Amino acid sequence: MALTDQKLTRSSVGIAARISDAWLDLALAGAIVAAFIPTLLRLIDGPWRTEQEGHGPIVIAAAAWLAWQARQNFRPEKLKPAYIAGWLVLLAGLALLIVMRSQDVLMLEVAAQIPIICGAVLIAAGWQGLKAYAFPIAFLFFAIPPPGWMMDIFTVPMKLMVSDWATELLYQLDFPIAQNGVMIMVGPYQLMVKDACSGMNSIFALSAIGFFYVHEFIRNSPFRVAVMLAAIIPITVAANFVRVLALILIAYYFGVDAVDGVFHDLTGFLLFAVALGLFFLLDVVLIGMAALAKGALRKWRPHAPAQ
Repeated sequence: MALTDQKLTRSSVGIAARISDAWLDLALAGAIVAAFIPTLLRLIDGPWRTEQEGHGPIVIAAAAWLAWQARQNFRPEKLKPAYIAGWLVLLAGLALLIVMRSQDVLMLEVAAQIPIICGAVLIAAGWQGLKAYAFPIAFLFFAIPPPGWMMDIFTVPMKLMVSDWATELLYQLDFPIAQNGVMIMVGPYQLMVKDACSGMNSIFALSAIGFFYVHEFIRNSPFRVAVMLAAIIPITVAANFVRVLALILIAYYFGVDAVDGVFHDLTGFLLFAVALGLFFLLDVVLIGMAALAKGALRKWRPHAPAQ
C-alpha cells in the first residue's frame, strides 16, 4: 500500500507540475497578446488599409499556421526551458516595444514582436523549441511595415523603369503616347504611375509567398530553392509592367477616370495572378528540367560489366 501511495503521490505531483506549466504558458501568451493589441489596432487603422501593406494579416495568419505545423518537430518531454536567456530576450523586446511606441516608430514597434516571441518560446520550450519555431517566427519579418525612406529609395527608380518599358512598347505599337518621368500622356489623357504600381509593395508580398512555398514544398532541392528565390524580384517587376501596361490601355480606351475606379483594383489582382502564375510556371519548368537531366543521366550511364 505504501508503494502504491508513493506512486500516486508522484503522479499527482507530475500532473500538478504540467498544469502549472500550462497556466504559465497561457499567462505568457495572454500577456504577449495584450502587449501587442495597441500595435495591432494601429496597423488595422493605418498600413493594413493600404495596398502597400495589405498583406500583413495574411503573413501573420501564415506564420500561425507554420507554427502549428512546426509543433511536430520536437518532443515535449525533452524540452528544457531556458529561463535566464528567455527572460533577458523577452524583457529586451518589451523595452524596445515600449520605447518605440512612445516615439511613434511603428516599424520597430512591430519588429519588437520577434524578440518578445523568441523570449516567450525560450521560457516555455527552451532552445529546442526556438529551433523548431525558427522559421514561423522569422516569417513575421514580412509583416513589418518598411520605413518611408526605404520605400522612396527603391520606388522612384522602379516607377521610372516600368514607365519607360510600357511607354516604349506602346510607342513601337503606334499608340499616341509620350512620357515625362512618371507622367504618361496617351491620346487625350494624362496619368501618373503611382507608388502602388511601382512594385515595392508586391515585392514584399510575393517574397513572403515565395519563402512560404519554398519552405513547404521544395526545401530539399537547393538548386530549385536558389532559382525560385532569385526569380522573385524579376517576376515582380514583370508583373508590375503588365499592370502598368493594362492601366495605360484602360485609360486610352475607357478614359482616365476608369483607372481610379474598379479597374485599378482589378489590375491589382491581375498583378498577383500574373506573378504567381510565372512563379509556379518557373517551378514546373525546373521540375521538368530536373526530370530530363535524370533521364539523360540514366540513359548515358555506362552499364556495369557482366560478372
